[in-house]
Amino acid sequence: MADGKRSGKVGLVGTGMVGTSFAYALIQRSLANDLVLVDADSARAEGEAMDLNHGIPFVHPMRIRAGDYNDLKGADLVVIAAGANQKPGETRLDLLTKNAAIFREIIPKVLAASDDCVIVIATNPVDILTYISAEIAGPTSQRVIGSGTILDTARFRYMLGEHYGVDSRSVHAYIIGEHGDSELALWSLANIAGVRLADFVGANGQGYDQQALNQIFEQTRGAAYEIIKRKRATYYAIGLGLLAIAEAVLRNQHTVLTVSSPLSGQYGVSNIAISLPTIVGRHGIEEVLALPLADDELAGLQQSAQVLRDNLASIS
Repeated sequence: MADGKRSGKVGLVGTGMVGTSFAYALIQRSLANDLVLVDADSARAEGEAMDLNHGIPFVHPMRIRAGDYNDLKGADLVVIAAGANQKPGETRLDLLTKNAAIFREIIPKVLAASDDCVIVIATNPVDILTYISAEIAGPTSQRVIGSGTILDTARFRYMLGEHYGVDSRSVHAYIIGEHGDSELALWSLANIAGVRLADFVGANGQGYDQQALNQIFEQTRGAAYEIIKRKRATYYAIGLGLLAIAEAVLRNQHTVLTVSSPLSGQYGVSNIAISLPTIVGRHGIEEVLALPLADDELAGLQQSAQVLRDNLASIS
């Protein structure tokens, strides 16, 4: 992807439900012309490639194939969804030791094949795995993006839209911090069509009710646990979230997304990756936005970062 030129090639490492949900969404958006599927279970990757290829007559023509890390050469973007799965009753941070070891093997192989690609991390605990991956990437760490709270933010906007009776795309609200139990809502900046929630009245007559809003946040934070309890895993919505990141990169859209990236002193946070509204473009992380956070929100973000640093230290 040197000098802004694109090959139109995307790699996917890990063909479980999250990875294949992304692949299925990708082929419908006409973003790529070449998709390489890599998995430790090569037969699974081959089967997924076959299944996806049989749908090509219904969408934009592209090449889909199973391969190995060497086949990622020249990729613009590589999405990594490999790793152990989150089990019922297990927190995202419980996965840390297993998936950190897996990523310390995967990332060098991806970089050896395509050292200037943008790498998108989807595996949990995503913030810590993003930080580990960025450390391995070194000088090109801005090319490492964690999916972070992109899904939490989407859930939050959806639930607020339902509450007020408006299209969730008209809701501008963010979940920041850890993709996990210490995340927080930016209530001070949340708005619908530019109107702060304290002043907004929906078409359904719904006005300001902080108790109801707090409940929406709790439902947002606990959504993954509730879905896992019912169907063992979450994958459709994060597949679309990964597609949004891929589109921002492949089309150089400079989109603001709540993705995870290493901080170097912003908001008093360093030595960890965490989610904040961030401009994403062709070369990955372009800028973490400087937002006027309320004092309690800043404290909450710093506490969330400390939770992640403590967990990272447990395996260092």
